[in-house]
Amino acid sequence: MPPETEFSALSPAEFSDRSPQAGEILLTLIAPVAVAEAVEDLLLARSDLVSGFTSIAADGHGSRLALHGAGEQVSGHAPRMQIQTIAAAGAVHELLAALKAALPHTELHYWLIPVLERGKL
Repeated sequence: MPPETEFSALSPAEFSDRSPQAGEILLTLIAPVAVAEAVEDLLLARSDLVSGFTSIAADGHGSRLALHGAGEQVSGHAPRMQIQTIAAAGAVHELLAALKAALPHTELHYWLIPVLERGKL
């Protein structure tokens, strides 16, 4: 097998000893459907910070979630878009600042996770 297609599973010990992939961060955004397109447009416009992203439909659940409209109140959940991208830590923080400035008060939630390793199989 050529080196670029080799894959080996890591044992738990090997996995815990690995350092993050050159400071890369997985940014996950949870956006109300009404603002998801604006978030995606901003990500597309900032190709200097992120090279691409993935978005999927999701449903928000929880006691702290504001449900708007009769449909959401009856169903007990709110439609959301989950948007994920991987970028350098500095780029992620710059992107978050841009989102905060462009889309204040939009119930946009996020979390960051260090990327231990990534590749293509």
